[in-house]
This record gives sequence, C-alpha cells and structure tokens, in this order.
Amino acid sequence: MQMKLRGTLEMGAAMVISGTIGWFVVRSGQLLVDLLFWRCVFGAATLLIACAALGVLRRGLTLRSFALTAFGGLALVANWVLIFASFSRASISIATAVYNTQPFMLVALGALLFSEKLTAMKVGWLVIAFAGVVLVAQAKRGGGADGSAYFTGVLMALGAAFCYAVAAIVAKKLDGMAPHLIALIQVCVGIVLLAPFAHLKALPTDAGTWGTHLAMGVIYTGLVFILLYGAIQKLPTTVAGALSFI
Repeated sequence: MQMKLRGTLEMGAAMVISGTIGWFVVRSGQLLVDLLFWRCVFGAATLLIACAALGVLRRGLTLRSFALTAFGGLALVANWVLIFASFSRASISIATAVYNTQPFMLVALGALLFSEKLTAMKVGWLVIAFAGVVLVAQAKRGGGADGSAYFTGVLMALGAAFCYAVAAIVAKKLDGMAPHLIALIQVCVGIVLLAPFAHLKALPTDAGTWGTHLAMGVIYTGLVFILLYGAIQKLPTTVAGALSFI
C-alpha cells in the first residue's frame, strides 16, 4: 500500500508539472528540432548527475535491458516530435484531447502484456476522465489551422499517444531498473537521433533561449521522467492511466 501511495504521488506530481509543457513549447517560439535536441542534452546532464549521486551507474546492465530501454527511447522521441508538432496544427486543446487516448492504449497493452485484469469500474473511471478532457477542449479548432493541417495535427497527436504508451510499457517492463537510468539512456538515444537535424552551427545567443532549453531539460525531462517512470513501475497500468488525465 505504501509503495502504491508513493507511486500515486509521483505520478500526480509528474502530470501536474508536464501539464504546462504545451503552453511552454508554443510560447518559446523555438524550432521544434532544436528544442527537442537541447531538451535531451540538458535532460541527459541532469539524469547523469542523479545517476552518479545515487550510484546507479555502478550497477550492471544486460544487453537485453539496454536494447529494450533504447527501443523505449525511440518511442519517446517519436512521441515528443509528434505531439509538439501537433500543437501548431490542431491547437493545444484538441491535440491534448486526442493525446489523452493514450491511457486507454496503456491499459490495453498492460492487459495484453502483463495480464492485468480489466474491470468495468476501472474502464468506467477512464471513460469519465476522458470525457472531462473532451469537455474542456470543446471540440474547438484553434490557431487558424485549415482542414488538412487540423486533420494532420489530430493524426500526429494520436500517433504520439501510441508512442507514449509504448515508452511507458517499456519502463514498466524494466521493473527493478532505476528510472533515472532508463530516462538517461533514452534521452541519449534522443541526442543521437536529433543531432543531425539540430542547428548546431547557429547556437542561441540570448539568455532567454538557453533558459528555455534548460527548463525543458532539467524540469520537464530530468525531474518529470524520474517521477513518471518511478510511478509507472509501482502502479498497475489502470491506475497509471487514470492518473495521466491530471
């Protein structure tokens, strides 16, 4: 019970913090690929310090665990690219509503891979939570997007939801592996994937832009994913899915 309570508090905190990321990304005005690249760089630095301080780096890691973690990293980076790109096409509200189909995907994968039992009450709470998100969104298009861009944004958000569910399931599959290390390996995968596309020859020159990159890396990546993966490892996927609506 104490472990479940701790996981619930960690998940709640992670969702509260990450709930502002859409506004933060849009207001930053930064190119998506650069924002994500520096998010991974500063996130990796934060997680490396955390892993070193906790002695996580001295523990052994099997090739299977590394490969599975790296696969989760691919899903995580795809999730970021798709959801951030969807904000400017379908608006934050609509993209968020569509993205919040991911708890259902997470629960379905949990039932399929971990044989977690689904009950009518669990599914009912998920449906009620999703209905609340849809009511908030009001099915209203935003940002002046035309029909094709809007539809593309919705598809991107749906793809991002699936990628997030995959990354979350991978973290749960790696139960016993420190969440700090999981996140560290995954953001390092992100650095490798995004580096060829980042504008490294034209680095930012103002403190505001570096502040944005620092916040994305330290807060929205390092802190959030330590909390998120720690919670997912402690909670049934139905509970983690329901708390995702925060």
